[in-house]
Amino acid sequence: MHDLAFSLAGLFVGLVVGLTGVGGGSLMTPILIFFFGMKPHLAIGTDLLFAAGTKFGGSVQLARAKRIDWPVVFQMAMGSIPACLLTLYALEQLGATSPEVQHAMTTTLGVALMLTAVATLYKALKGQRPPNTDLGALPDALPLAPTQPLHPVLPVLFGATIGVLVTLTSVGAGAIGVLVLMVVYPQLPLKRIVAADIAHAVPLTLVAGLGHAGLGTVDWWLLAKLLAGSLPGIWIGSHLTHRLPERFVRSLLSLLLAYAGTKLLAI
Repeated sequence: MHDLAFSLAGLFVGLVVGLTGVGGGSLMTPILIFFFGMKPHLAIGTDLLFAAGTKFGGSVQLARAKRIDWPVVFQMAMGSIPACLLTLYALEQLGATSPEVQHAMTTTLGVALMLTAVATLYKALKGQRPPNTDLGALPDALPLAPTQPLHPVLPVLFGATIGVLVTLTSVGAGAIGVLVLMVVYPQLPLKRIVAADIAHAVPLTLVAGLGHAGLGTVDWWLLAKLLAGSLPGIWIGSHLTHRLPERFVRSLLSLLLAYAGTKLLAI
């Protein structure tokens, strides 16, 4: 019975991801903690590899369509991957299953879910970002190229922040990552920002997930059951995108994430 329940949970999360492009780690981790009673470290570690598996197919499809700006992905990864490795080292030294680390994980996860809820609601209400007119107002300013950041340090700095957040909570590589890219790369079109965010999430969640596996915080059999439900769920959700109001789905998702975030902060 539990096997079917895990696959159905994967199907539900896959549907949401297919419909909105958001919700993988931010939904699956609280579901595993609240509905299945899993320890935070095990839920986070398993969910990281779940996210890597679900986003890999999407990144391959985007790469074939030549919609991924690889310089953007590389610049973000220069900050996120080293930060991920340093966070994994800290978890190993402190003990991933210690009560103090567990509390830090649930608190950080709660904050990350609240941030994701705000980012998701912002995208639902605003939709496309307004055109950037700041540069045009400066007569002597040269316009930025689409893959040129506002400042060379920003992708590394924000990438490192996302790397720590994802490694500790499995959340942050979705809606938060998109908003960060919108700020750092103001001339990059939104569709290419989403593509870069998905492509960047694959190596980050894979490295973080394998690191957690080395710490013994991944349930491989559970991972297989979740993927068995999520992969068809993503396919179904992507085909229902034009039949359901995306703004409504995103708004409802933001409320669910905010609720889960407040529950985690109350633990």
